[in-house]
Amino acid sequence: MEDIELGIPAGIVDSLPADGEDAKQDIQRAIAGWEGDINAALDSEDPASAVVDLVEYFEDRWEAYDEYVVELRAWGQSPIYAMVWRDLTASIIQQIYDHADLADRIDRERNARIVDDGIRPG
Repeated sequence: MEDIELGIPAGIVDSLPADGEDAKQDIQRAIAGWEGDINAALDSEDPASAVVDLVEYFEDRWEAYDEYVVELRAWGQSPIYAMVWRDLTASIIQQIYDHADLADRIDRERNARIVDDGIRPG
């Protein structure tokens, strides 16, 4: 399968505060690392399983950042960085699903995992 090239949506970079240059560099490094991880998964023996593992990792991160937003607001602090990272992980998940025919493979693998866990739909 062809390699994936991840991008950073402009809205995410634009939402960073003026002093967010360090965060922008962190995001760029993270994207490069995640792109390498996803491409390694695509080149593995069982790409669907490896990619689903990564998607689940990103979903866990998304949930954690989403919880940070609530906590930071409760403490009267700005949640902008948590929001940026939350939105970035959601964007990465969407970019994975949009790549080639990964959406179908991911859905099949997830359904297979549900059945393997002993949970029967319907």
